[in-house]
Amino acid sequence: MQNKRGQLTVFVILAIIIVAAVGLYFLLRGTLTSVSIPASLQPTYTSFLSCLEDDTNTGVGLLESQAGYIYLPSVELGSHYYPFNSQLDFLGTSVPYWYYVSGNRIQKEQVPTKSAMEKQLERFINERIRACSFQAYYGQGVVVSMEEPYSDVTINDDSIDVNLAMDMTLEKGNDTVRVQNHDKTVVSNLGTLYDSALRVYDSEQKNLFLENHSIDVLRLYAPVDGVEISCSPKIWSADKVFDDLQVALEQNTIVLGSNLGKGYYNIDVSIDGEVRFLNDKRWPSTFEVAPSEDNLLMASPVGNQPGLGVLGFCYVPYHFVYNARYPVLVQVQKGEETFQFPMAVVVEGNKPRQPLNSSATEIGVPELCRYKNTELEIHTFDSNLAPVEADVLYRCFSEICNIGKTQNGVLKGMFPQCVNGYVVAKADGYEEGNLLHSTTSEIGVVNVFLEKTHDLNVDLRLDGQAYNGNAIITFVKGDGSTNTVVYPEQKNVELSSGQYAVQVYVYKNSSLKFPETTKTECVQVPAGGIGGFFGLTAEKCIDIRIPSQIISSVLAGGGKQDYYILESELTSSDVVRINAESLPLPTSLEQLQNNFILFDDKKLDIRFE
Repeated sequence: MQNKRGQLTVFVILAIIIVAAVGLYFLLRGTLTSVSIPASLQPTYTSFLSCLEDDTNTGVGLLESQAGYIYLPSVELGSHYYPFNSQLDFLGTSVPYWYYVSGNRIQKEQVPTKSAMEKQLERFINERIRACSFQAYYGQGVVVSMEEPYSDVTINDDSIDVNLAMDMTLEKGNDTVRVQNHDKTVVSNLGTLYDSALRVYDSEQKNLFLENHSIDVLRLYAPVDGVEISCSPKIWSADKVFDDLQVALEQNTIVLGSNLGKGYYNIDVSIDGEVRFLNDKRWPSTFEVAPSEDNLLMASPVGNQPGLGVLGFCYVPYHFVYNARYPVLVQVQKGEETFQFPMAVVVEGNKPRQPLNSSATEIGVPELCRYKNTELEIHTFDSNLAPVEADVLYRCFSEICNIGKTQNGVLKGMFPQCVNGYVVAKADGYEEGNLLHSTTSEIGVVNVFLEKTHDLNVDLRLDGQAYNGNAIITFVKGDGSTNTVVYPEQKNVELSSGQYAVQVYVYKNSSLKFPETTKTECVQVPAGGIGGFFGLTAEKCIDIRIPSQIISSVLAGGGKQDYYILESELTSSDVVRINAESLPLPTSLEQLQNNFILFDDKKLDIRFE
């Protein structure tokens, strides 16, 4: 036992000596491997170390400005609905997204690790270091030769250690020196900035504070839910709503940050430095709203229809559902250095997207669209059989699958199987083309024709005289598609040939006032006591108070007309002139209701000029 204890003691002592020797080696490595540089070659070698520092700083600048990348990953293009290419163009610099949604609606991450950043910086130094210029010393008789470089980079919180293994020989006259290892420590906050950026990113993925902030902005600056007292429809231009929303998002995003103190705009993330969030309405983004018709959001009044006079007032309820997808650039700053990376912000159906799990998951891809196993060849033409480049979709009941885009009017694509689905083709300047087609056969050729649309000016006249007051003009085509003109703010309409039902509602200002009224409503309720047990009922009446109101806009003219628009009329005309007849200006609720009855018998005079 004593011999075994003695052997164990020897092994412990040897282990301690080995560990101490290794530690001493790393502690004194610079001293042990240091080479004495002759005075005549010292300026040249100092210039080389300065070049090594400059290359390191250049690489660090690229890492900080390009989201932790020097060598950018391959570009993945987005789509019309998800416009996020895998890289954001920021002032001419391509910055890879840390989170984005691909064109086929797959959530993706490309967050570099600190180790990956070190490897990219090592590669960058290896590729550039032998390009250091010694022109100022060649004239002094200095000869410089460099072998293959191998660098090792360590990113610390406030510095970067570079150890470059490269045989370098310097000669001048009788002085010669060979240096194999070159060490340089560069002051930089890259490590701290990266850690802070990662904490901001993790907080967004966990809490979705950018999406929740976007929903707040949406409800403040766009019509979402509400009820207004009015007897005329409420109309919003979708383009105007989206423009206002983009400006509001841009202005409300830039005030977010962790350095603004406590409050609504403060982001509760602990970082070493300051954080900024940027959005620009010129960056790729998409905004959608439903229900809408021809870029218009419309809410119809309740209470002015015939038979609803019992209400005693009119009101306009509305509910709109939005999808918003846009980028936000996050900048973390400490001192003079800034690390930046972009993220996609996705709001679907007035709600934030689902937080990203550790693996990529699909967002909202219909189950049907995941199984495309039938090949079809799609041809898209106009009415003159000329090919049209169009986006092709397939609609099966309530689900819509994006198939692709025709090239020179032709697309070969895979479709999901469906009975009595519709092949849909969309192109700018053309009406949407729909063709009923079942995709249960193995292969097929489908020809879809798109009607060209023509932009015409609308000239509205009332009783033969030019009218510039408020009116709503609708062109309802035989297939159910509707073009609506909010007059006079909008005086253009896009039409194609076909059968239309044209309707004009002319509104004029009014100060029609309805006093407060009370009406009694009676209902049958179960009788009390033993009578209720045998199913007997009793009448219970309650009084309903209707507050007074002023109707500021009333129906004062218009009519309906069925009209078949010829292609020749569209190609040879610039204006569609519509003449409507006036109605008596109502001074009571009964007269207002009577105008809606008279409206059904009024006709329109429609001419193309």
